[in-house]
Amino acid sequence: MPRVKRAVHARKKRKKLLSMASGSFGGRKNLVNQARMTVEKGLSYAYRDRRNRKRDFRRLWIVRINAAARNHGLSYGQFISGLSRAGVTLDRKVLSDIAVHDDAAFAELVKIAGGSQA
Repeated sequence: MPRVKRAVHARKKRKKLLSMASGSFGGRKNLVNQARMTVEKGLSYAYRDRRNRKRDFRRLWIVRINAAARNHGLSYGQFISGLSRAGVTLDRKVLSDIAVHDDAAFAELVKIAGGSQA
């Protein structure tokens, strides 16, 4: 079997790894083993936080909806429950955007949600 010379491919792999670690401090940016550990840790954080970002935004939307609903005399739970009973199928992202940017429309939604409370 012919001998495989890895110089070109190995250099390409190391160069890619070091470019991913650029911006790190000290040996983490220019020593291959430290850079590899840094990059692996960073990629695992990125994977984890892509999921956490979804949770964080949902929490933010709920806080905004709750604040706006309380300004109109309802709690978040009463508001969401009233909307679901009334058959309004807006998600929390849209409700949050309405609460922040369009108070008149949100007041109408509160009226709808409050009307079905009985």
